[in-house]
Amino acid sequence: MQSPVGVAVSGRDRAYAFIKDQVLTLPMTAGSFLNEQQLATQIGVSRTPVREALLILQAEGLVELVPNRGILVPALSGRQITELMDLRGVLERHAAARALAADNPPVSEMRAILSGQRNLIDSVDESAPRTFIDLDSRFHQTLVDSAGSELLSNTYAGLRARQLRTGLAAVFASPNRQRAVCAEHEAIVTALESGDVARAYAEIGEHLEVTLQILLRA
Repeated sequence: MQSPVGVAVSGRDRAYAFIKDQVLTLPMTAGSFLNEQQLATQIGVSRTPVREALLILQAEGLVELVPNRGILVPALSGRQITELMDLRGVLERHAAARALAADNPPVSEMRAILSGQRNLIDSVDESAPRTFIDLDSRFHQTLVDSAGSELLSNTYAGLRARQLRTGLAAVFASPNRQRAVCAEHEAIVTALESGDVARAYAEIGEHLEVTLQILLRA
């Protein structure tokens, strides 16, 4: 819900963006209830725009209204995680095929993002895992955007909150996952650089399958 350049961002949109990108992406929020007043204080708005934002997020299936309890952030089930990875695979492989057919794979852009991820592997900064997964999201979105389809890009971007949450969960659940992610990302970029569609399909599928198995075991 980005506002056009030069247009003031409403309180509802500010609350929506903050909750979706800064709250719902954290694995530890799964299974917890959100406090409207606390959110309003953090964001710097009244409770009304927070409530409006939560209604939108409820319609998107990211939160649930539990009578007499409040707003719940539901944990993702094994089935939901599997469906998420399946959908990501379909969208990313299609984008890779489109980009390669147009001889325009975003190799340099993806390598630049990958370099940023590698620089975070041994960081002791508490924010490093979140930054790493933010870059992970950008890496995959860049691939999807290269297909040149606005609908495809917007569909994939709509998965961001779930993608960030599962990405962080996988990083915390598996030792050295960040290093492995970088190796898997390098394999995807190398496949795109080679122009081999079948190889790109295989590397994208392998990367998502490894992540899926880590999440299902967690």
